[in-house]
Order: sequence, then structure tokens, then C-alpha cells
Amino acid sequence: MSVTTLANENAQINASFLAELFPHQYSELIQTALQEDLARGGDLTSQALIPLAHESELFICARETGILAGRGLVTAVFAQLDDRVQVDFHCQDGAQIQPGQVLARIQGPTRSILAGERTALNFLGHLSGVATATADLCARVQPYDSKITCTRKTLPGLRAVQKYAVRVGGGYNHRLALDDAVLIKDNHIALAGGIAQALTRARETVGHMVAIEIEVDTLEQLDEALEHGAQIILLDNMGLETLFTAVRKCAGQAVTEASGGITPERIHEIAATGVDYISVGWLTHSARNLDLGLDVL
Repeated sequence: MSVTTLANENAQINASFLAELFPHQYSELIQTALQEDLARGGDLTSQALIPLAHESELFICARETGILAGRGLVTAVFAQLDDRVQVDFHCQDGAQIQPGQVLARIQGPTRSILAGERTALNFLGHLSGVATATADLCARVQPYDSKITCTRKTLPGLRAVQKYAVRVGGGYNHRLALDDAVLIKDNHIALAGGIAQALTRARETVGHMVAIEIEVDTLEQLDEALEHGAQIILLDNMGLETLFTAVRKCAGQAVTEASGGITPERIHEIAATGVDYISVGWLTHSARNLDLGLDVL
């Protein structure tokens, strides 16, 4: 079975039960993006070349293999521009797409379609790229029990839609914001006076429904965290041998998460240690766009 087939299965399963992306999460984002292109004087090229009453039928087509994500944003882009534009997608988010495949038909006033082309493709290509990269990692760890999760290393303003794309690709979300859970990192530990003090203070402060995770870099720190009742442990930048030992120490006591220097080439080795979660920051801050285009067929 191919990597993309496995990835597609993961994406379809995860997208089917995790929360949808709601319009209120991206309506202002779309407005801002459209203003970047149109706020000063509209589409000068189309105004010069295309008659006002002209109408067209164009098609969004895939130019490479990947996982589709972000169709709701495409529809919303054209709805904000001109409600006469009709957008009809032929496949759902989470679908595996192939080069040359027609993904959607867009019909209506030509000027409006061309005015929204780049904004729509920017969103669709970026989110499909995030979903595709996530699906690839999920396929690489498929023989193991590890789950792929993103981080808060998202592009400003895009967090909700990027994390949605991760879910579409078969991954899981870490914190959406700072108030989702307690994550005690190295600076917190240093400023609180140590691991014991940080865990004690956090447990005394937050409610019983709030998860508490602590980051450790060494096995000595891990032992101290476990001694003081840590239940979720972020194993940061550990070598494979150390990571394997750390996961064994945590067995039956704490959920484990590996982070730092995660690449597709070595992610199967990390998953093979038995770690529960593998967090990957570049999924959202550096994933490559999927190549999609708007064509006259």
C-alpha cells in the first residue's frame, strides 16, 4: 500500500470525527486577504481587458498529488466578493487528489472570479499543503501507535485554519491557545525555581479539568517530574537511545510527547520508541504549498 493511500485513509478517518471549521473562524481573515489585493483600486488588469457583463466558467485543477483542504475558504472568498459567483467542488476536504484532476467549477462574472483567484488559491494551496505534509507523516508512523500533532508555531492569523488542515491530514492538535492547558517549559521551570515547584504550583492553581504537561531535556529531569506526579511529559530534543529509555520509564505513569528536530526521514525511528505523540512545528509554519491552479478548460 502506498504512502499516499495510507495517508488518505488516515485523513478520511480523522476528518470524519473531529470538529469542522466554522465560517466565523475565517471570515475576517478572508476580508483582510481580499483587501490586500483590492482595497486601493480593484483589479486594474481585469477592468482594462474584461467587459463588465462578461461571464466565464473556470476550473480549479490539481497539478500534483496531495490531500485537499480548505474548500470552505474558497467558497467564502467568492461569496464575499460577489454572490453571483457559483462554486461547486467535486470532492471533499480530506480527499486524495491527483495531477490534472478537476476539483471545482467556478461560474459567474469574470471580473469577480479573476479578482478572487489568487486569494482563493493561496488559501487552498497552503491548507492542502499542510494536510498533505501531515498525511505523509501519519503514513510514515502508521505501523506504530504514535500520533502526529501540530504546535502553536502557526503563521499569525492562520492558526484556526492551519490546525484544521492538520486534522484533515490525519493529525491531531496541540493547544489552540495558551488557555487550553498548562505546558511548563524550560523558562517556566527556571523562573519557578525547579520542576517540583513548577508542578506543585500549577496543580494548586488550575482546576482539575485542566491538563498539565511539563517539558524535560534529560533523564534526571524526567525522574524528578515523575516523582512529583507529572502525567504528560514533553521529551524535548532527546537522542533515540535516551528517548527509548524515557518512554520505558513513563510506561503506565505518563503520556509522552517527543519534539525537536522531527524530520520525515527519521520520524519512523522516533515512533518506534513507543512515544505517544510526536509534535511537529514545521507542519504549520513551513509546509510547502500544494500546486493548484485556476484554468479555462
